[in-house]
Amino acid sequence: MKKINLLIATILLVALNACSQNNSKAATAASSENTKVFPGAKPNSYWKSVLSAQAYEILVNKGTERPYSNPYFDNHQKGTYVSAATGKPLFSSDAKYDSGTGWPSFFEPIDAKDIMIVKDVSLGRVREEVVERSTGLHLGHVFNDGPEPTGKRYCMNSYAFKFIPSK
Repeated sequence: MKKINLLIATILLVALNACSQNNSKAATAASSENTKVFPGAKPNSYWKSVLSAQAYEILVNKGTERPYSNPYFDNHQKGTYVSAATGKPLFSSDAKYDSGTGWPSFFEPIDAKDIMIVKDVSLGRVREEVVERSTGLHLGHVFNDGPEPTGKRYCMNSYAFKFIPSK
């Protein structure tokens, strides 16, 4: 019984860390207020006035929603995932797949020019953070364990997006 409990605890820890992000405000170039790097960057007070509390926590504070309890991890409708901040189309349901992590996962963005990958050294390890190129707002992380054709897993936060169903 102890082995089963240990196995369950290990699986839960792995699942919670699969896409998690430290909420600390570590200084990085990827700041939603850095207009030198991100032309659409705005003061955090602006984002607070236009985003939901959940979207602000994810996009500006670089938070992570809980796995399996977010709006889009199990969404199977056809459509487009647009930035909750700018409305820019970033990911398509055609590239979405079930990664088993509890977060919406994609094997590629609609246009790689609309996102930027920056180094994230939170949690004592180096990861690749995905931000919206125009604003620097946090979307999630990308990993090299995804399916073909890219081998990438863009592990995104649902609250960073609004879903627009296909007509």
